[in-house]
Amino acid sequence: MAEKKGLVVVLSGFSGAGKGTIMKHLLNKYPGMYNLSISATTRGKRQGEEDGREYFFKTREEFDQMVEKGELLEHATFNGNSYGTPKAYVQKLIDEGKDVILEIEVNGALQVKKIFPDALLLFVTPPSAAELKNRLVGRGTETPEVVAQRLAISSKESLLMPQYDYLVINDRIEDSVERVHEIIQSAHYATKINGAQIAELQEELKAFSKGENK
Repeated sequence: MAEKKGLVVVLSGFSGAGKGTIMKHLLNKYPGMYNLSISATTRGKRQGEEDGREYFFKTREEFDQMVEKGELLEHATFNGNSYGTPKAYVQKLIDEGKDVILEIEVNGALQVKKIFPDALLLFVTPPSAAELKNRLVGRGTETPEVVAQRLAISSKESLLMPQYDYLVINDRIEDSVERVHEIIQSAHYATKINGAQIAELQEELKAFSKGENK
């Protein structure tokens, strides 16, 4: 059978849903099994950071050239700094049979889906809107105005949830981590991404199509 290729997995979710925590626990629980994608960014390197580890640090000119050449799967700008996922980096990982996870927002996720139609899209959400508000307030790091803004953004993001493949309802973190792991592992056996293996088996079985027993 053909060699297994890696999966592109996109993890999105509302602010406060816990997607970052799920990622941290997933990587710790299954070391070496998953690869967190590294973004290119125009922001300055902070003390202790290394190029190619935390980010691929780029000048504004270098980043804009990557956009123009179509070298980014998705990109966005926050607080004057741009971030994007290098296509070549992700392609290299999946060609090596490695699963790569992109933790990005919804618009970026849909950009990725256009380039990698077989990408697995997971959306993380709390059990209810009330719980989402409680988590944002419970952080104690944001003003009521910022919390209201984040909830308004979540309302808009929820309209794109049907375009995702799976929901991950994050009630207990341990359960959510295991659920994400199980979904990704099961996705490796989806018929839509195993066309080559199916075609190979079909070809081998042609020898038996006329009742031959060889």
